[in-house]
Amino acid sequence: MNDPQTLAFSGRRLPITQGSIAEFAEDPIKSMRNMWATHGEVAALENDNQRIHFIFGPRYNKYVLSDAKRFHTQFFAMRGPRRSSQRRVTSGLLSMNGDRHRDHRRTVMGPFQKRAIVAYHEMVSHVTQQLLSDWEAGQTRDINSDMTDYMLKLTSSILFGVDFSDLALKIGRLTDRWVALNHEVGPAAFISDLDVADLYDELLASAEELEGAVKEMIDIRRSGKLGSDVLSILIRVHDEMGGITDDELIGHITLMFGAAHLTSAHTLTWTLFLLSQHPEVMEKLYNEFQDTLEDGVPKPDDLEKMTYLEQVIKESMRVMPASSYSQRVTSEPVELGPFQLNRGAIVVFSQFMTHHMPDIYEQPERFIPERWETINPSAYEYLPFGAGPRMCIGAPLAMMQFKISLPQILLKHKLSLVAGTEVNAKAMSTMLYPNSPIYMNLEQHDGRFAASPVTGNVHTIVDLPGLAPAHRRAA
Repeated sequence: MNDPQTLAFSGRRLPITQGSIAEFAEDPIKSMRNMWATHGEVAALENDNQRIHFIFGPRYNKYVLSDAKRFHTQFFAMRGPRRSSQRRVTSGLLSMNGDRHRDHRRTVMGPFQKRAIVAYHEMVSHVTQQLLSDWEAGQTRDINSDMTDYMLKLTSSILFGVDFSDLALKIGRLTDRWVALNHEVGPAAFISDLDVADLYDELLASAEELEGAVKEMIDIRRSGKLGSDVLSILIRVHDEMGGITDDELIGHITLMFGAAHLTSAHTLTWTLFLLSQHPEVMEKLYNEFQDTLEDGVPKPDDLEKMTYLEQVIKESMRVMPASSYSQRVTSEPVELGPFQLNRGAIVVFSQFMTHHMPDIYEQPERFIPERWETINPSAYEYLPFGAGPRMCIGAPLAMMQFKISLPQILLKHKLSLVAGTEVNAKAMSTMLYPNSPIYMNLEQHDGRFAASPVTGNVHTIVDLPGLAPAHRRAA
């Protein structure tokens, strides 16, 4: 497979930015924006003798993501010692390649296929109603916290078949801390940084505590009657067929649980935030709910009827994708633009950067759901769930969850952002986190929607009504 742009760089200087890999980890979006503006589709960040390579845009997305043989996944920079908990909890699909990844993907694929997820419809609706039972008009709630707790319970129900809410909440909190530590320690894999030694020890301890909680969940599920949930399927394969080792079982559950609840919670939070800042979109969406749903609770046949809701979700995942970037590692020498990469070279691709390219999306920093009436981007131009043979297996399930939960949440109360709320976003361990509370008032519906002024670095991510782009970039 030939690099599509190798000849274009002939005779030019290598597109390398001299800088700090630690600074990239601190603000990946700012760093990637600068490299793209300086170098274009292919670039490298060099720190002493270490390099990370970057690709920007659909052409190189396809080149890298479609070639799972030469570009392997390496989701975690720090795998930990061979017999450590860190090694075991990072042993799921995200860390597998080749035939091993293919075989394990087939094993866990069944419960995530479109024909299978219909069975989860009632469960999603039930957990959503449980969430809303505590909501009352006049309250002010942190939607970020609420969506995280909601997805912890929902993910627990779908993956484990029953609602172990206390243990699920514990696993979720431990996962959040473990993810943050991986993000802080990760750059040490590329540079010599003695300051992270204590954090590395803390990471190993965090992984050990997380593994203990996951083992407890597995033991509880195994002690009862196995069902059709994901964990039951994996336990059957492990116990009856021997296709999954103990370490792999722990890794699959840890990574699926962490990825499912975190990315879905962030998507719901960002969607509710964007709707609160775009009253004309919220009004149109509210009217669609009123026209489509008989009792405010979506039925399976209603999901495809709510076309504007799908546009809203797609646009939210475009402008504020929960997965903002990820990486691959070369399994053999390979050409990448002007670079001759050796085996083990790191290549970063970015959903966020691709989704914000003006030659693909007109006014890319604006939230415009109506654009989806006329555009049909390729799989490598729009990739909130990734693309190629490693595309997220949970994408259909996630979309179903959003289409069931959002109508119920938005019909229960009118949500309006508390004026002056500071909303901050940070790309951490590849995910675009809301790293501040997002306070919203719950009000009775009156058919009138309005935006409230908001502060924070969210203005560097998306153009909000009433604020000029120049102010956004300066925020």
